[in-house]
Amino acid sequence: MDRRMIFTKIRDPRLVTVRRGGSLLDADHHLLAVWAADCAQHVLHFFEQSQPGDDRPRRAIEQARAWARGEIRMTEARTAAFAANAAAREVFGAAKEAAHAAGQAAAVGHVAAHELGAAAYAIRAVRAATPEGGRDEAGRLECQWQRAQLPSEIRELVLDDQRLRNEKCWSLFDC
Repeated sequence: MDRRMIFTKIRDPRLVTVRRGGSLLDADHHLLAVWAADCAQHVLHFFEQSQPGDDRPRRAIEQARAWARGEIRMTEARTAAFAANAAAREVFGAAKEAAHAAGQAAAVGHVAAHELGAAAYAIRAVRAATPEGGRDEAGRLECQWQRAQLPSEIRELVLDDQRLRNEKCWSLFDC
């Protein structure tokens, strides 16, 4: 599976905080971070089975949650995102995708649009861990699980974001 940018050239103002000229409320930004952390947490075991002594992706997910609770600054969460992405460079397959999901989750505090990256990489992790003939179905089931976790306050925003950026996200949100 290839790696490419999951963002569009023009940022969606619904995913930019009010203080930065968008329409995203802080409370919804925090919900996006928690949901992204949930998506990454759901597949973290793929990384931890491969690298049991490496806690960087787990710490990134914890930092995403801590940022959402207001316990740490965005820069701390972003630093954890970099560490999770470094961990991803050291592994392959489902473990790599799970570490990227954790990195994306931790980056939501910095840029809310990373929420879709966490979800997409989690789906990629599940697909990579599944034998060839069942990957599409496994990805659909993961996507459905993710959608079931969406808080009602951000549900329509995320579903619309998935529709708009699905092609950029490897068409993983056709579930």
